[in-house]
Amino acid sequence: MKYLITESKLEKVIFRYLDNQDFIQIDKDKSIYFVNSEGDEYAQIRYLKDSGSCVIYIELINEISSFFSLELTDSMDVIGRWVEDTLQVMVTNSNNVYEWDEWELRISN
Repeated sequence: MKYLITESKLEKVIFRYLDNQDFIQIDKDKSIYFVNSEGDEYAQIRYLKDSGSCVIYIELINEISSFFSLELTDSMDVIGRWVEDTLQVMVTNSNNVYEWDEWELRISN
């Protein structure tokens, strides 16, 4: 059976999915990090307050893309809109990061 779903309804479902991830927000050094649990060294998402940029770990993008049958860029965009909605800020752009050891997702001490 096939279902047609509007773009706005799909976005609401993805927002609910991301809300249910129960990310912990860490506000530190001009960034807000979304981590899976306290003590994580790396974030799934990092919002840079100065530039409004959103950096997203590629595995999270892949998870959303696969689960909801979206293109990677569409997944990045919807995650960026979720960050906007969650933090009540403006996201100027969304980028992805492929490796955990890249500085963008390391939570600075």
